[in-house]
Amino acid sequence: MRTANTFGIQFIIRNDKLKNGKAPIYARITVNGDIAHFALKQWIDPNSWDIRKGGGKGKAESTKAINNGLEEVRMALGNCYRQMQLKGKHITPKTIKDKFLGTDIEEPNTLASLVEYHNEQAKHNLQASTLKHYFVTQRYLIKFVEESYRKRSILLKDINFKFIADFDTYLRAHKPVGHQKPINNNGVMKHMVRLQKMINLAIKLEWMSNDPFRNYKIKIHKVDKDFLNLAELQAIEEKEFSIERLQIVKDLFVFCCYTGLAYVDLLNLTDKHIVQGTDNELWIKTHRQKTNIPVNTPILPKAVQIMEKYLNHHRSAKLDQLFPVFTNQKVNSYLKEIADLCGIKKNLSFHIARHTFATTVTLSNGVPIETVSKMLGHTKISTTQIYARVVERKISDDMALLRERLSKK
Repeated sequence: MRTANTFGIQFIIRNDKLKNGKAPIYARITVNGDIAHFALKQWIDPNSWDIRKGGGKGKAESTKAINNGLEEVRMALGNCYRQMQLKGKHITPKTIKDKFLGTDIEEPNTLASLVEYHNEQAKHNLQASTLKHYFVTQRYLIKFVEESYRKRSILLKDINFKFIADFDTYLRAHKPVGHQKPINNNGVMKHMVRLQKMINLAIKLEWMSNDPFRNYKIKIHKVDKDFLNLAELQAIEEKEFSIERLQIVKDLFVFCCYTGLAYVDLLNLTDKHIVQGTDNELWIKTHRQKTNIPVNTPILPKAVQIMEKYLNHHRSAKLDQLFPVFTNQKVNSYLKEIADLCGIKKNLSFHIARHTFATTVTLSNGVPIETVSKMLGHTKISTTQIYARVVERKISDDMALLRERLSKK
């Protein structure tokens, strides 16, 4: 579906259809190089027609009347085009012509057309990594509608609270095939949030008049973010691998544990993102790809060592990147191997590295939560407060030491 069009209107006469010495006037609509014509039921002497301007020439009252009529047609066709744009309709010369003539048959909007329109529009606003989640929601919606309604899609006007509640139930009861885990509550809520955003878009486009989410509550359960404790982090740091791919991924993982970078931001790092700060230490200055929020992080010594290790590495130098590149799929697979070989039971991911930086490396060592929030590129302190339990544990540990000292006195 196109979201931007080249649109034009011209008026021409047909000399091959002369009648009583006059030629009929036609409107020509052009959209993206495609053309449609239709007669305006107005006639003019070919000698009184200005081909270049596309209108009558001369000061005769009849010519003025024709030109006024043509201007009204031009405005009406322009309005048809703008209305179709606002409603997200597929625009062609024929659809504009049909709308102007009143011969268009309004196609009812469906859930499938809404999802496709949303995803097409979102290409310009969302990162590919975020957009792919909408494609997953789209697949679940298709399966749900096929199984529940025995059809590929349903009309938007038929989507009500029952549809929303049934889709919620379907997601919770869905049993994936293969290695995938069932969808937990927060996973279900993420799909429902995406569907709600698309429904809100349909309401704004006036494709829907009712809000089926009006009585539905999004309930996100608070969950503890998994991270490595000091012993687990040291186990990975000290482990050396003879297999190059595992050694590289291990080093990248540890680097993120000491910088808090997301994996995608790590892959985007180049020499220009490493700068000397006012403290004469090295800093990472970049933007999070996910949110475009600035990230300014001093580089800790262990991260500097890893960075220096990969200076001029043949795999990264070719791409002008700081580190060698692996796909997300391969990295996750390699991290599972690393966890097994290090005796770590947690499901390693680069999210865990980021959480480890926030907890074990910074908050547990007394770095203020406001500072951690800035380094992580969070826009709200509340986002960082999910790690606050670490601060509480540190207080507990500190008080335990105090008790021990007091008891000795």
